[in-house]
Amino acid sequence: MTAPLVLLDAASLYFRSYFALPESMTAPDGTPVNAVRGFTDTVARVLTDRRPAGLVACLDADWRPEFRVRALPSYKAHRVAEPAESGPDAEEVPDTLTPQVPIILELLEAVGLATAEAEGYEADDVISTLATRERTRPVEVVTGDRDLFQLVRHTPSPVSVIYVGKGWAKAEVLGPDEVAHRYALPTDGAGPAYADMAMLRGDPSDGLPGVAGIGEKTAAKLISRFGSFESLLKAAATGHRDVPPRARKALAEAADYLAVAPLVVRVATDAPVTATAGESVPTGPADPEWVKELAERYNLGGSVTRLLAALPGHTGSPTS
Repeated sequence: MTAPLVLLDAASLYFRSYFALPESMTAPDGTPVNAVRGFTDTVARVLTDRRPAGLVACLDADWRPEFRVRALPSYKAHRVAEPAESGPDAEEVPDTLTPQVPIILELLEAVGLATAEAEGYEADDVISTLATRERTRPVEVVTGDRDLFQLVRHTPSPVSVIYVGKGWAKAEVLGPDEVAHRYALPTDGAGPAYADMAMLRGDPSDGLPGVAGIGEKTAAKLISRFGSFESLLKAAATGHRDVPPRARKALAEAADYLAVAPLVVRVATDAPVTATAGESVPTGPADPEWVKELAERYNLGGSVTRLLAALPGHTGSPTS
């Protein structure tokens, strides 16, 4: 089989690492490095288990892009709310996570693994753009975010999602067949159908209201029957008998939201992506001395050793 191009949803992975590992993992100066070590170990496992030909860590240049917020002001709005005003559902990036991100980026650069971002876009858009460009090799997207299920495809080259919402040990590999089976969607076009279903269902964690009264199962049934979000709306507008009156009424009442939902929910396929390096996995670290210095400064020894051992040309660790 052709070795895949692996695209990492970096923020999703280091955010989950932060919460999975204790803050007692620190550098000699007391700086927490739990997210750094967890993320580094995840990359090592990806390299070992998937043996990719290429790997790119995709970043959020803007996790709440202006074009999405302009279309739907509620988009991720609760994540920027003041703590006193936000209520129990608010999300904040922990202060002890933010300083760890530059360390992760330094380590990736020192090892020679590429990062990529696009000004004004989220990592999801970067991943989508790179996956769309790939026409020959299989693409594997590593993420803890179900939103990226919309990328799965069979052709021109397969795209699958390695979903790590429960950790790497319980990772699930989902292609079009698996997504279709899980959500009762058509196998042909399962990726786009997932996005269409998600628009109707909504997602409170992203500030997407969805359509009142239309849950996941009803949304999947409607999209499967009409083939696409746009076809469903046309059918509802013309009183098609396969759109129940209650659903027809709910769709009409949610017209303002539905007019902007595609722009907000569907990932971009043409983001202006820039990368720090070539996507090929290096046979050895680009700068061994820099890697060694980072490992010592931040107490990353074991994690860095495992990462270097996962590189295809590993001959020994510069951290020893």
